[in-house]
Amino acid sequence: MVKIEVFGTGCAKCNRLEKNVYQAVKESGIKAEIKKVDDLSDIMNRGVMMTPALLIDGEAKAVGRVPSVDEIKSMLK
Repeated sequence: MVKIEVFGTGCAKCNRLEKNVYQAVKESGIKAEIKKVDDLSDIMNRGVMMTPALLIDGEAKAVGRVPSVDEIKSMLK
């Protein structure tokens, strides 16, 4: 199972990233655990300096931007 973490404090871009992640997982048909991290101290403790951020299996895949659904799907392969 893929572990996906979406870091963001609730801004429009952060919400769009979360929505794109759910759509990409649905379209890919993979099993994934998706976690939204919105607590600022948790975000800072993980070393994320810009939001939104996307981590897949602990590896930063996108920071400070919102990748498209297709881009996220390619990250999941």
